Amino acid sequence: MGPEEYVEAVLELVERIPPGRVMSYGAVADVLADRSGRASARLVGSIMARHGGGVPWHRVVTSSGRLPPGHEREARARLLAEGAPLRGSGVDMRRASWLPEEGM
Repeated sequence: MGPEEYVEAVLELVERIPPGRVMSYGAVADVLADRSGRASARLVGSIMARHGGGVPWHRVVTSSGRLPPGHEREARARLLAEGAPLRGSGVDMRRASWLPEEGM
């Protein structure tokens, strides 16, 4: 999978995250690692920062549930509107995490 295809795969996966659920940057990278050989949460974060405006970017958070840096207020409002389980200043990862079914 080339770089452009990887960007598309990240964005397609993020579009599949159901309302009220989240994935961590690392989980996105891990799901796609089987197809691409890449597994970098930082790369996913970079892709989301550059290309994620047209997808539900607020559903991708850190592994601890921290909201997207610099966009915490808007992400929190969007997640709250979707009924995501929030905790403190982030997301309750135990209750909100989502992974696609096998055979994506």
